[in-house]
Amino acid sequence: MQLSDIGLMGLAVMGENLARNMLSHGFSVSVYNRTTSVVDHFMQTYGQGQKVYGAHSLEDFLASLAKPRKILMLIRAGEPVDQMIDTLIPMLDPGDCIIDCGNSHYPDTIRRCQKVEQAGLLYVGSGVSGGGEGALKGPSMMPGGSPAAWPLIQPIFQAICAKVDGEPCCDWVGQGGAGHFVKMVHNGIEYGDMQLICEAYFLMKEYLGMGAQEQSEVFARWNEGRLKSYLIEITADILSRIDDDRTPLVEKILDTAGQKGTGKWTTIASLDEGIPLTLISEAVFSRCLSAMKDARVAASGILGSQIVKFSGSQAEKEAFLADLEAALYASKIVSYTQGYNLMMSAAKTYGWDLNLGGIALMWRGGCIIRSVFLGQIKAAFDADPNLPSLMTAPYFADALKDAAAAWRRVCAAAVLSGVPAPAFCSALSYYDGYRCPRLPANLLQAQRDYFGAHTYERIDAPRGEFFHTDWLGSGSVASSTYNA
Repeated sequence: MQLSDIGLMGLAVMGENLARNMLSHGFSVSVYNRTTSVVDHFMQTYGQGQKVYGAHSLEDFLASLAKPRKILMLIRAGEPVDQMIDTLIPMLDPGDCIIDCGNSHYPDTIRRCQKVEQAGLLYVGSGVSGGGEGALKGPSMMPGGSPAAWPLIQPIFQAICAKVDGEPCCDWVGQGGAGHFVKMVHNGIEYGDMQLICEAYFLMKEYLGMGAQEQSEVFARWNEGRLKSYLIEITADILSRIDDDRTPLVEKILDTAGQKGTGKWTTIASLDEGIPLTLISEAVFSRCLSAMKDARVAASGILGSQIVKFSGSQAEKEAFLADLEAALYASKIVSYTQGYNLMMSAAKTYGWDLNLGGIALMWRGGCIIRSVFLGQIKAAFDADPNLPSLMTAPYFADALKDAAAAWRRVCAAAVLSGVPAPAFCSALSYYDGYRCPRLPANLLQAQRDYFGAHTYERIDAPRGEFFHTDWLGSGSVASSTYNA
């Protein structure tokens, strides 16, 4: 029997499609699933004339792989991954590689990588974005873990991933949990992008009084310019879809949003790193608020739910739509800025050498947040690899300045009309705060010192020298400690 180039465990939609993708690129693949009937179905449906081996036992599966063996897992994240790793370790030889392409949390990947390496094996935790279609036709892939594993998997991963301008949307991210961390941030940015689009839709619907077809036409027009992206494209398609009764399907869908946790993980990581991730956090909280459907309906009867409608001319309406496009673009810059700041901070914390421009390339194709916008991010980091913030790169700084007045008009209209727009407004507040040379934290520090003697620094003393005031008495004394 010819031994396979790689083995894949887990034949749900993602696993099945990734296996088909590898086969279509000429790789020989062994497949295994705990439920053997799933393996038989795959072989009967997709195995004819292909270099694929269907294994009915784990021992048979491992014996069918060329060494060093590469075992790619697409199984449920969490405890099942740990259980499978514990099962595999004694069955493998030094140099064999375990690959987790599931949606694992990066601290788990850090821990697992250390454990597997201690056993003399290699470990990869790879983010995979693009859903089932991406897995089949070319996903964005973000591998990290044991550096020695990359030469083993690079030919396969860069062959099966998405391509943009001939460049693979996959490269080595970094050690340990770097790959899954970058995928987590990708998902957080995805939350932000989706929330911003939903707020733009809601302003069109509730404030401007536009119907779904007219909204679809606006999003389709935006998709021809600087907002061109997968999410804008599918939004135009969704809004044009008509249900059986000839009414817009989108209006039949219950307004409670689900989530799988990656947005929450991104927000928690930002708190751990001390990086303000305000827009993405608002996107997560907006989903939580949407889930409170019964409470919201009840509150509307008590508090009222009236929206002040737009009453301008057609020309004024078109001007507002132009403002909305500018506000959406500016807010998108803030979202990516915050996500990149989080990756920069985590890289320092964990010792990862992240190629920030390269990450933008990985996201240009195959993934949910793919857009022309990412090319500008790559160019910004090519021009300045030590760029402290995307907002200060010349292209983005100019775009923010140009959009500022329109952005404020949109946020003001949302507030005055009663249309909730938390992502737009939090993005604008972050922009204003980041460019403000003096914030009111001086008063905050005085308050902390007043009730807790937490000390403060003075603008007329060297940085690092701390003071305390006896607020109920008089005088101040130098302090050598700072209690957060």
